[in-house]
Order: sequence, then C-alpha cells, then structure tokens
Amino acid sequence: MGATPGRRRQAGATIYPEGVNAFQAYLEDDSRRGPAPGDAFSGAAGGAACGDLARISLAVDGGMIAAAAFDAEGCAATGAAAAAACELVEGESVFAAAAVGAEAIDAELGGLSPEWRHASGLAADALHRALSALASSGEPLAGASGEGERVLVAMSGGVDSAVAALIEQRRGADVIAVTLKLWADTKVDTVASCCSPEAVVRARRVAHSLQLPHLTLDLEQGFREAVVEEFLAGYAAGRTPNPCVRCNGELRIDAMIELADRLGAARLVTGHYARLADDGEGPLLAAPLDDAKDQTHMLSSLRPASLARLSFPLAELRKDEVRAIAADAELEVARQPESQDLCFLSGTGKREFLRRHADLEDRSGEIVDAEGRVLGTHAGHHNFTVGQRRGIGLGGGEPLYVLGKDAGSNRVVVGPREQLAADSVRLRSAVLHRDAGRVDRVRLRHHGRPLGCRIEGSGGELLAALSEPAYGVAPGQTASLLAGDLVVGHGTIV
Repeated sequence: MGATPGRRRQAGATIYPEGVNAFQAYLEDDSRRGPAPGDAFSGAAGGAACGDLARISLAVDGGMIAAAAFDAEGCAATGAAAAAACELVEGESVFAAAAVGAEAIDAELGGLSPEWRHASGLAADALHRALSALASSGEPLAGASGEGERVLVAMSGGVDSAVAALIEQRRGADVIAVTLKLWADTKVDTVASCCSPEAVVRARRVAHSLQLPHLTLDLEQGFREAVVEEFLAGYAAGRTPNPCVRCNGELRIDAMIELADRLGAARLVTGHYARLADDGEGPLLAAPLDDAKDQTHMLSSLRPASLARLSFPLAELRKDEVRAIAADAELEVARQPESQDLCFLSGTGKREFLRRHADLEDRSGEIVDAEGRVLGTHAGHHNFTVGQRRGIGLGGGEPLYVLGKDAGSNRVVVGPREQLAADSVRLRSAVLHRDAGRVDRVRLRHHGRPLGCRIEGSGGELLAALSEPAYGVAPGQTASLLAGDLVVGHGTIV
C-alpha cells in the first residue's frame, strides 16, 4: 500500500523490508501525498511552533474508507505522521478510523521521540476533522454492528458523559462516542466550556482511552443561529432567555439522533441526570434519584419522539457515585470541575459577551420605583434580571429587587420583595403532551421548587394559576409543566 517496496499491512500491523524502520518508511512515503480523492471529506490541523500543517482527505463508500490522501508542511515528522494515519485508515470502516488517535499513529511510526511527538497529534487532529466533515455531511455511515446493541453516546469531555459511555460499554453495547462542536471563541475559557475545540479533543482522548470510536458533529452555525442569536435578541428586548432549553429541544439532541440513525444506532445515550417514565401514553421525563442534579427542566422542550430514542444511564446514580466510578476506571476526567456558566459564556462575563456580539453597550438609564419615581441611574437594562437584588447600585433603606425592565426606555423598575409576588404566570409558545387538567405543578427556573398550579387557556397561550406566590418570575425563562413527577409540557414565561 505504501511507497517503500515490500511494505504491506498484515493482521493489523505494517510489515517493512529488512533494514527499513517504520519512521524511515513513512518519511519516504509519497504514495498518498497529493490532491484529495473526488468527493472526499477533508480536515487540516496546524499551528505548532515550527509551523507544521497536516491535511488528510477521506473518500468514503458504504461506510468504508475507500481512499485516504494527505499533504503536509513543516517538519518531516508531520508528513510521516499524516502518511501513517492514511495507512491506518484506508480500507477500514469509518468506525475503525474513528478509533485511531495520536497514540495509534505514534505506534505505527515505531514511537516518536518527544521533540517529534506533536506530529502524531497534528495528524490525529487532521484525521478527526476529516471524519467530522463526514459526520456532519448527512452521508450514511452504518456498518456491521458489534456483538451488542449499537448506541451513540454524547460525550462532552466531562465526567458524567464519560461514565455514561463506560456504563454502556460494560453493559455490552456497541458504543460509538460523539462530541458536539458548538462554539469557538478565543475569549471563552475553553477548558471549562463543554463545547469548545479543546473539549472536543478531551472527549476524544477519553473515548479512545476506552477503546471507543469517536466522531465530532459540527453544529456551530446552527447553534449560532438558533441559540446564540435568540439569546442576544432576548436580552436586547429586555427578556432573560434560557438558551440551554432551546439548544436541547431544537438543535443538539435531534441532530445527534439523526446521526445515530445514519450510524445504525438504536439509541442516543447522554450523561444527563434525568429518568424516563411511560405513563401508558408514551415516554415522559421524570426526576432522577439525585434531586440536586435534576436536569429535567433543561430537557423539558424535548419532543416525545425524541425521548423515545434516549437513554439516561445516570438516572439512578448520585454525583459522588459517578465520580467514584470514573476514579475507579482511572478516567482522566474523574475530577473534572463542572461548568457553572452557559457554554458560550465560560470565562467571560455576560456584559462583555453582549457588548461584543450584540453591540449592547452600557448606556445610562433610570432606575424607578413602581410609581415611576426616579431613584437613581444604571448602566444598561441588559445588565439586570427580574428578581435580582445585588448590584442594583442603590444604597440605604429596605432591600430592593428588580421588578421589571423596559428595553425601549432603558428603564429598570425596582421595589420591595413583596412587589415581586405573582399569583399567576402567562406562557407563550406552550406545548402540552398530556391533557392540561393533569398539570398540577410548574417549575419556573432550573432547580427551582415546583409550585402547585392550575392551567387555564388553550393552544400555545396558557395561564398557570399558582397555589402560592412566585417571586422573581423572569420573562423569557422556561416554565416546565408537571403532572406529579412527570414533565408533561413547557412554555416561555411572558
């Protein structure tokens, strides 16, 4: 298969003529160097201190790598590593190619010295970017399944998703890992973010440590349009949007289910803390064992058809148990800290993000009470959230809370806590999966205590009449509608 006479693949290893070592053979290998095959999927990686760049292109036919080509710039080791990557994947299935990482390339080269080891990393990155282009293309990818049921596991680079993958693997499933690339921003803390290029590499490394194939699905454009732009527009209009609910319900889960279909996977597995329950009419979300980690609110806009394809292996586990499983398996993410911010805000403040991406510059406005009396000034309505107490900038007297915002006049209305009380909440874009008469509780914020309620109205415009006052109900946030422990609908707070 290569340029060196007599070199051939045999039983998963490359055989070389006497007197020729692996690295020398690949240094001389130009058999796959050159233009990409027609209709190929390509990926490039570079940026090393010496200016190295590797490009790998893959032609795919029926889930198999029919041909692989490369090009490289910089040091000789980069070209050798790219050639070795092509040798490893050509003629193999997409799944086998997705299991190839830097260590496999390094081993194929006979082991690189430390000063050249970056080359195998570059070649692996280029290979997996080519595979990402393939995964994101809509091309059918199904191949022969392993012995167990094939599942696609969403891996974010954190401990929860890694343990979910491990549980499925130990169950005997044929596991394929996928990580989403949603956002790339040099101003973001890419170590903490769960969707950055660095998180993708970390997740791939963990998947390969478990001998799992790993694919990356690039949803950056759709994420910007469907999630980030809505987030920016919401703040500009004086609302407090909930982008995670929108992302789960309208973008990433269904995109991964579509990929699962192309891979021949029966289910999509995630590391969310949630449970599925069937009330006789189909699957619904229900609270997990660990109440402190309950993520059903963030998943509440998922359609029943999507729920039918999901699995949550962590439903009956507590967070400390998950970390213990990861530590026992010696997973590198066992002590990975949890992200506390929205993925596209990690390490950067909301104010700075709005300024850079929505031109929402700070500008002076009035702080008024409920009667319209001016109490002070502020630097922009977008810096405040209904229910906020700290940071208002008015000293002395009784504690004041943000009661509302007017984007048009750039006014912020404040008052005592009792003026925050609401005995009903109006919802728009509401969706009910069961009869409205079954709804007996509503959750108005993530991890918020559900409040008793009665639903009035029909269609997408509903009123949740509350059994007790709610405080700090923020327009733009999601309300999840419950029947006992089951999530039966959702809506956006007006």
